[in-house]
Amino acid sequence: MRSFTDNKVNVMDVRVKFLGGAKSVTGSKYLLEIDDKKILVDCGMFQGKKELRLRNWNELPIDPSLIDMVVITHAHIDHTGYLPRLVKDGYGGKIICTHATEDLMKILLLDAGKLQEEEAQFAYKKGYSQHSKPQPLFGVEDARKVLEMVESYPLEQEVDLAEGISTKFYNAGHILGAAIVEINLQGNEQKKKIVFSGDLGRNNDPLMYAPSVIKNADILFIESTYGDRVNPIEEIERDLAEAINYTYDKRGSVIIPAFAVGRTQNLLLYLNKLITSNRIPDLPVFMDSPMAISVTNLYEKHSSTHKLNVQNKKGTLLSIFDSANIHFCNSADSSRELNDRREPGIIISASGMCTGGRILHHLYHRLPNKNDTLLFVGYQAEGTRGRDILDGSESVRIFGIEVPVKCSVMEVRGLSAHADQEELMQWISNFESSPKMTFIIHGEVHAAEALQDKIKSTYNWNCIVPEYLESFELFTSI
Repeated sequence: MRSFTDNKVNVMDVRVKFLGGAKSVTGSKYLLEIDDKKILVDCGMFQGKKELRLRNWNELPIDPSLIDMVVITHAHIDHTGYLPRLVKDGYGGKIICTHATEDLMKILLLDAGKLQEEEAQFAYKKGYSQHSKPQPLFGVEDARKVLEMVESYPLEQEVDLAEGISTKFYNAGHILGAAIVEINLQGNEQKKKIVFSGDLGRNNDPLMYAPSVIKNADILFIESTYGDRVNPIEEIERDLAEAINYTYDKRGSVIIPAFAVGRTQNLLLYLNKLITSNRIPDLPVFMDSPMAISVTNLYEKHSSTHKLNVQNKKGTLLSIFDSANIHFCNSADSSRELNDRREPGIIISASGMCTGGRILHHLYHRLPNKNDTLLFVGYQAEGTRGRDILDGSESVRIFGIEVPVKCSVMEVRGLSAHADQEELMQWISNFESSPKMTFIIHGEVHAAEALQDKIKSTYNWNCIVPEYLESFELFTSI
């Protein structure tokens, strides 16, 4: 354990252990130990490379039954997807989050449980598992138990977690309900504040509001997904139009793997704008993701947290999701019909990194077609099928079969729901004083180290890129 001590009489010990999200964009889990209290911030599933995915099956270095509570920054599976397994293995405390995050988890976790069960059954049926009877990491019933343990709160409300420990959520942008988490500690001698940025959104996102300004923290945990690059948001419409027009000229279809939460809704907004301004043909847009359809309905319920809704002259709430161009594929049959479609169109389907979901069926049928285009609009983690294709693989394995990549492969970077390096640095610039420690998390090694160097050279902060399972002592005398 690396030690950073305060040379005072010990009143309250505070430590952190990185159970995930360290030199990786997945599996976010940060265990705070505050004297005898154990608080887990985020509980994500590992995705991407096999060596990362296997960590989901490793026994946690702490008995889940000893964790007192879990605080969630937002609903994405890389931040919540391990919750059903945690509960299955004995966790019985509260799960604290924002209202919108609770609603999203009801959709995402039940779907994740269903996918786990289906993948285990499929592996058993096809015989490509190393196990004679493959088992899911967790199931639908495990996900249901998680939802029974959730307590949600509005932004900026102080929530008591234990004596001397409270939390507060601030808007992080990114997706519905995404929060910057502030942990406040009141010891006998001092007050301390620990801030987890969560996943920060973009400053000029057309759908979500910019992240809240935070002015101070004693300990800061900041994401670094795009800590090594700049993604100009101004080029999104141009790049989207170029990809779609290029494919239309070949009479092909554009296939877009997109995350059901946030990315899909942003895409619909941009596509509607491009069609109505005649910058792309009047093409049908097929949303083939039951989860994305369910999530889209939540935007009306949580209308105060985003920019989407507008009013017409009669005062009726309108949405770009009501566009005649947008077709919702609610059934498996309507999804399968898209495989036989030969007219130009746009198909949006999950998952965003091509690791599961209906997108796999579209890839299976469309990758060999030279007239079609696979268009990436979000981050592709190392080891994912999406990353392999983006990096130029000539074929990828889908349903146990090698499928050749003959279609065009293109990328629009600015659509990411993550702040880029310039936006991360701008958010950091609001701090009135340097934190005692700044941990660079939720980023692959090169991205985390690039942001570390940028912060050090600009502000001379004490920045650390932690290792997986590494521990640190934060305070010894609060």
